[in-house]
Amino acid sequence: MARFNFITVDDHRLFYREAGDPKNPAILLLHGFPSSSHMFRDLIPLLAENYHVIAPDLPGFGFTEVRRDPPFKFSFDTLAEVIAAFTDAVGIRRHAIYVFDYGAPVGFRLALARPEQITAIISQNGNAYEEGLSEGWNPIQAYWREPTAEHRAALRAFLTLEATKWQYVHGVADEAAVAPESYTLDAALMARPGNDEIQLDLFLDYASNVALYPAFQDYFRRERPPLLAIWGCNDPFFLPAGAEAYVKDNPKAEVRFLDTGHFALETHSAEIAARMIDFLDRSAVAAAA
Repeated sequence: MARFNFITVDDHRLFYREAGDPKNPAILLLHGFPSSSHMFRDLIPLLAENYHVIAPDLPGFGFTEVRRDPPFKFSFDTLAEVIAAFTDAVGIRRHAIYVFDYGAPVGFRLALARPEQITAIISQNGNAYEEGLSEGWNPIQAYWREPTAEHRAALRAFLTLEATKWQYVHGVADEAAVAPESYTLDAALMARPGNDEIQLDLFLDYASNVALYPAFQDYFRRERPPLLAIWGCNDPFFLPAGAEAYVKDNPKAEVRFLDTGHFALETHSAEIAARMIDFLDRSAVAAAA
């Protein structure tokens, strides 16, 4: 059974889901836009028998509350700093990371800062290569090049319930397989006063992640962490080429494709869990040999 907790970290009140025996190997699950740890609701119990599973809500998402004084500056650097402090606070030192969407640049910043703590990486549509960026990024990239009020206003279309639902169901063979509370909850939480400006700030700062791609790739080459890229191949934002690119820098990386969209856990949680467990078990055996 998952437990639903809050913990205060640097004056922020972080919400997180936790399951499994703390004596078991740890897995840190990092969600993306526009979701929260709720996206892992089906995956967590499938992993918890053999792993200590922890899934926080990033600042600006889910039920996490950031400090008001001094105001928190939302950027991917500060998100990573908060999550690093969170892992210290909950007492996980060495752990695997499951990174999805925004969770990827957050998790990869943790890996750069603390490579000795990362035992393995599972990247589920978590990009680190420019070839993985689809044309769906064009409006956001225009905002990077010219951060005008007009370009910022144009991105509000990404914050609607309709856009959120589309992200969940695009590329899925059967839309009825996607629970409506998933995109409905995301949209309701994003609609809280002030959250729209947070999301627009993060759209702008996503350019910092692309700038760090060479550093992330150097980490993959240098550290060669066990890495599984498991990808919904119909993702409208992160192309299959982004998964395949991991092998260039980490030849032992494993790549698997699923016939689904961006939110692959909505339709393939059992298959992803099975592949994760097999991958992590093999990685542990190889590390012990």
